[in-house]
Amino acid sequence: MNRRLFLAALPAALVAGCGFKLRRTDGIPFASLYVDAPPGSAVAQRIRTLLRSDKATRLVAAASEAEAVLKLVREERTKTILSLSGGGRVTEYRLGLHLDYSVSSRDERALAASESIELNRDLTYDDAQLLAKGAEEQLLYRDMEDNAALRIVRRLQSLKPGNGTSS
Repeated sequence: MNRRLFLAALPAALVAGCGFKLRRTDGIPFASLYVDAPPGSAVAQRIRTLLRSDKATRLVAAASEAEAVLKLVREERTKTILSLSGGGRVTEYRLGLHLDYSVSSRDERALAASESIELNRDLTYDDAQLLAKGAEEQLLYRDMEDNAALRIVRRLQSLKPGNGTSS
């Protein structure tokens, strides 16, 4: 019995001893942040969700109350045909997400240069599996939105509140 307990506890002790930590979104260097995004922006919603878990940063309702302003300028989904079958039917699509954003202080001084994020995913397509492929397409878009939100949050973590750069 003691041997089983020891063997079960050994991996947990090894992981704890090496300094392993789950990825967190802590460490945004701003006390308050305003997210300025187009209505219905999925990436903005994901960023807000990620930042709600950060105890040090407060999301505010107006830019005038914020130490920093994250502005999502453009969020665009694309879908292009990647390949066709010999019969002229679509067999593959390329899905894309293009996003432009900037970070500034409340007085519109740039805290970081404007940046673009462009993500692509390939989707095989079959007319016989219309519902499944539609669900897969939405899942791929959601994955790209999550990826973009995480990239933006990591970029926010790397900024220093006093350092302004020109765009």
